[in-house]
Amino acid sequence: MTVPEHLAVLAAALVLDRLVGDPGWLWNRLPHPVVLAGRLIGRLDAALNRPTHSFRTRRVAGVAALAVLAGLSVAAGLILDRILSAVSGGAVVEALVVAIFLAQKSLLDHVRAVARALRDGGLAAARQAVSMIVGRDVARLDAAGVARAAIESLAENFSDGVVAPAFWYGLLGLPGLFLFKAANTADSMIGHRSERHAAFGWAAARLDDLLNLVPARLTAALIALAAALGGNGLAAAIRAAWRDAPRHRSPNAGWPEAAMAGALGLALGGPRRYGTEIVDGAWLGEGGRTEAGPQDVRAALRVTDLAWSLGLALVASLAILAG
Repeated sequence: MTVPEHLAVLAAALVLDRLVGDPGWLWNRLPHPVVLAGRLIGRLDAALNRPTHSFRTRRVAGVAALAVLAGLSVAAGLILDRILSAVSGGAVVEALVVAIFLAQKSLLDHVRAVARALRDGGLAAARQAVSMIVGRDVARLDAAGVARAAIESLAENFSDGVVAPAFWYGLLGLPGLFLFKAANTADSMIGHRSERHAAFGWAAARLDDLLNLVPARLTAALIALAAALGGNGLAAAIRAAWRDAPRHRSPNAGWPEAAMAGALGLALGGPRRYGTEIVDGAWLGEGGRTEAGPQDVRAALRVTDLAWSLGLALVASLAILAG
């Protein structure tokens, strides 16, 4: 497949995902590839992450588990790429495969549900809706906290679920896409700093950080440009991202979140609760409003969809230039 064809496949996949999203009828009948990766990660965790082993041994075991996962993911990508390159209509099938690993429509749908609940359903319904997209304890969030949590999740997952997989497919094809999704899934399952996974999940967390390094900053740039086109202000988004992103606990998540905070004139982040643990997170967009509402969630949705459109335009332009 030539470079223009490769980029055209990516553009088609982006559009397909935005229009169709994840068809529930299909994944009710077949396991999603990410679910299969999750099962493998769970088995490796159960087999290799023994509490009786030393911290060092568990870290080495985590590196080995990640090497197995990465090797299988890249191999699957190479094999599928070889098969699709040899069959008629392979590019169409490849676009379908890539679209499966993108999440623009499903992300917008979930966040839109939070905005509707805040407007029409009351605080209990809003907490329930936002609990579908965040890992923190939502039971004590007020309406403004629910709105901020939804906007933060929207910005971070636009990077993780759309820009990053598109970036790695554009750069390395199916092997790059499969590797990213496997590493991202591993990070979400074992990459946290719990007693069980602080050692075993160390390699997964570091690889995910590395793979998101460029996409997170690209996402912040797309959000800033979208804010400019939407009339909210390019400078505020860039200033917030540049100043506040390094304050975030994650080396990457702060970039899209801070850019979104600046774009909307909000203060995002801050302290939050995960179960019994209270995380003293930094404020992003410091000086902005903390009293967010459904109108701010809808504004964030518009910015994100416009940022997606700019990303699509970039891919299409590169395909034309390469051709």
